[in-house]
Amino acid sequence: MTIEQTTIQDLVIINPTIFNDERGYFFEAYNQVKFHENGITYNFIQDNQSFSTKGVIRGLHLQINPFAQAKLVRVLQGEILDVAVDLRKNSPTYGQHFSVVLSGENKKQLMVPPGFAHGFSVLSETASVLYKVDQLYDKESERGIKYDDATLNIDWQVATNEVIVSAKDLILPGFEQIDWEF
Repeated sequence: MTIEQTTIQDLVIINPTIFNDERGYFFEAYNQVKFHENGITYNFIQDNQSFSTKGVIRGLHLQINPFAQAKLVRVLQGEILDVAVDLRKNSPTYGQHFSVVLSGENKKQLMVPPGFAHGFSVLSETASVLYKVDQLYDKESERGIKYDDATLNIDWQVATNEVIVSAKDLILPGFEQIDWEF
């Protein structure tokens, strides 16, 4: 497995070493020792899984302190555009976002540390997404930013007429309206 630094500090892509043979393939999706050797020392305590159809956009979601979550995101089936927005006020990349295509085929993972908003759009007909978190869900700490915020200007790679967003995500505030920080 290799760890690839993105353009935003602490946001990394995990590229597994895949062993293929006539039976199929094998790879380590998570190896605590290798993660720790690369400075990824979160104590993951829960796995979450979602299934979505093409055009679905989930996010941008986060939890504030003291329940801010680190997320290790991967796709079991299908393809998504995974997006993380840096909300750490003291970061030189505050307000910037990074996106990467994660798929069942490429088997890449995105390690999203606390202090980021996270979301994804489904690019394939369906997608199953699995992510580990290091904090339990806390309703009072739940926050978000509207997916189509003009300041962030994220290209979700989904046609406007194909976007499917939950009613809850449609009423999230814009980036300029957030009043919390990390």
